Amino acid sequence: MATNSPSPGDKPASGEPAFHESVPKLVGELWELVLAYLKQETLQPLRGLVRFVALGIPGAVLAAVGLVVLLLAALRLLQVHTGGTFHGNMTALPYVITAATGVVVAAVAGMAIVSGRSRRARG
Repeated sequence: MATNSPSPGDKPASGEPAFHESVPKLVGELWELVLAYLKQETLQPLRGLVRFVALGIPGAVLAAVGLVVLLLAALRLLQVHTGGTFHGNMTALPYVITAATGVVVAAVAGMAIVSGRSRRARG
């Protein structure tokens, strides 16, 4: 006697693949989707970070060296080209002025960095 019930390996009459044939395909698609998501969420931001650091560190070093050279030039200007204004007990004043200028420049740079971060966080 013949039965009309499908055997486990038969495809349904509607043309859909059998359940046990579609599971490996779905698992493979899920694996590909997970890998693509991980690449998108980890590798791409990491590449951006590497690019930022690769350009940021040399830029920061060059800016720091340039600032030191400018501060030394200002110190030399105050010591030599002020017409003898800083003599006697006032010989340390050019150093104080130069140090204060360096602190002000550093504070302004720090405030610019903080305000830039807060603007990006709000935007």
